[in-house]
Amino acid sequence: MEFKITNRFSGSISFSLETESLKLCLEAAVKAEANLRGANLRGANLRGANLREANLLGADLLGADLLGANLRGADLRGANLRGADLLGANLRGADLRGADLLGANLRGADLRGANLRGADLRGANLRGADLREADLREADLREADGVNKFITTPLYLLLDQIGKIRAYKLVNAENEGPYRGGLVYKIGKSVSVKNPCADEQQQCAAGISLATLDWCIKEWREGYKILICEFARKDIAAIPIATDGKFRVSRCKIVGEKDLQEIGVIKKEE
Repeated sequence: MEFKITNRFSGSISFSLETESLKLCLEAAVKAEANLRGANLRGANLRGANLREANLLGADLLGADLLGANLRGADLRGANLRGADLLGANLRGADLRGADLLGANLRGADLRGANLRGADLRGANLRGADLREADLREADLREADGVNKFITTPLYLLLDQIGKIRAYKLVNAENEGPYRGGLVYKIGKSVSVKNPCADEQQQCAAGISLATLDWCIKEWREGYKILICEFARKDIAAIPIATDGKFRVSRCKIVGEKDLQEIGVIKKEE
């Protein structure tokens, strides 16, 4: 029987083969290094398939049966894996940036070193999944089952600090935050807000957003400044799960400003 793998967007045939199952067809396509970007594999039975290092960027795998499949090192950026069964699957080192894994079954999956940045993992089953060294920054983990929030970001170390803690605030030329939240940050002054959002599931919400220095450097724009802020543990309102470097406090004091030349943001004048 001839099996065809088509592109979900154009409908064109990406690969075809006379064989016994779609699973064998797909394995042959991967072995042949066929272009499987955007492949339409919705609801496919791929149980136990060897798809190691497959290029499945943007593929439609909605509801697919991938139980025990080997997807080690696969490119699944932007793939639709909503409701897929990935029980016990090997996704070690896989690139899942921006993938839709809403409601997916990842129980017992090997996700060591996987890049899940910005992935939608709402309602996913992650019980027993190995997430060591996985990148979960900006991933949406709302209602995900079995995820240990303490492995999603190193920022939880802030909760064990004593005394004054320091972090950073990126401000524009008017000394406001990049999104102009109405607060003005000046050296030597304290700022505070009432009722900051304490929901760890919310990445951006009410409160004073502080960040790591690397986050501020990445988001810096011409005319911006990076201020040094001081606060106490009790002032922390929320450290969002899988944060990319931001967290919220109810109050802080601005105690200084980083030298942008010293930290390599702008070039030193010769």
